[in-house]
This record gives sequence, structure tokens and C-alpha cells, in this order.
Amino acid sequence: MPTALSDKRQAIVDAALALDRSKLNRGTTGNLSLRDGDHMLITPSAVPSDALAADMVARMPLAGNGPWEGPRKPSSEWRFHRDILRARPDIDAVVHTHAPFCTVLSIARRPIPAIHYMIAAFGGPDIRVADYATFGTAALSDHVLRAMEGRMGCLMANHGMVVGGPNLPRALWLAHELEALAHQHYHAQLLGGAHVLTDAEVAETAAVFAGYGVQGDPNTA
Repeated sequence: MPTALSDKRQAIVDAALALDRSKLNRGTTGNLSLRDGDHMLITPSAVPSDALAADMVARMPLAGNGPWEGPRKPSSEWRFHRDILRARPDIDAVVHTHAPFCTVLSIARRPIPAIHYMIAAFGGPDIRVADYATFGTAALSDHVLRAMEGRMGCLMANHGMVVGGPNLPRALWLAHELEALAHQHYHAQLLGGAHVLTDAEVAETAAVFAGYGVQGDPNTA
């Protein structure tokens, strides 16, 4: 009979497959994690989504650096997943992808200003770019945490993007919204630049979201 833990592992597998189908990820790139009490569940290293099974999802404590549980070692990016979940009680799920337009902007190191009101779902009037560091390192984790202060997502220089949410469906939705913002910003620049909303206009949108019950609810915007 399924348990809560096995259900969470399967939810991660389903989410990874959904990211592949939507072209936000491909092959073995990207990774997902989900809070499990004082532990986290995270996709394993070097396993493509179409070969991923629930029992391959690794489990790690949020305190310290391990040990991990499971037949496969956790993603090489486990450190920033752990550090986000440890530092941000408002985040229970983390999604990292190499989504095409987010990655283009990360390579150009271009933050995303408030070119669309949906940026309010991320907690502020911009999406920052975390400084570059080698994947899997403590330095990269530190850069990501700084870029995500007061935000639910950021770009990662010359790498991709990361988002967090209070649950896995919300984190997946934010991943799609961030790629949409990157797509819009890229193409607006080709037209000569975007008209950027003011901080007050973004704050007004955030207040409207809050009035619906949950900030950034994809069913209410």
C-alpha cells in the first residue's frame, strides 16, 4: 500500500517527466527536491527523467551534509536545494532547470525587470541573476541564496534557473512562469526594449493576488 514517502517520491518522478514534456528540461539536466520533515527528497544524479523510478529518489537530512539514503546518489546540485529548504521555511519544493530562454538570459547575465505583471508572483519587481560558480559547490549555493532573498526564483549565471514554492505544483508553475518571463523579455529586447512596470504597479498586482487568497495562484490570475 502506498505511503506518504512513496507518494512524494512518485510526485517528484511525475514532475520531472512533466518538465521534459514541456521542454523546460531535457536528458539528465535539472533536478527537483521536496521537503520531507527534517529531510529532503531529491532526484538522483545522472538519471534521465524517462528512466527515473520512484525508488531512485534520494533522501537526505537538511542538517549537515548527509548521509543520503537510496540506491542512487543525490543530484550533484543537492547543496543549493538543501540550503534553500533549510533557509526558507516558506519553500517546500525546489525546481532547477536549464529552460531555454532562462538559460539564454543567464548566459548574457541579464536580470528580468518587471516587463509583465506576473513577476509579482516571485515576490518583487525583478528576477536577479546569481553570480557564477561551478555546479555543485558551496559558492554556487551561497550565490543562489543571495539572489533569492525575498524572491521565489532567480537565474543562475551561465547555467539556468531555480525556483521554489510552498509545494511541488506551485514550484512547477513558477518554473513555467519564469521561462515565460524570460521568453517575453528576450523578444521585447529585439523590438527595442520593454516598458517596465513601476514598483508600485508590481506591488498593486501582488496585493490583488493576495486578495484572491494565495499570492500568484495560477488559477486566479
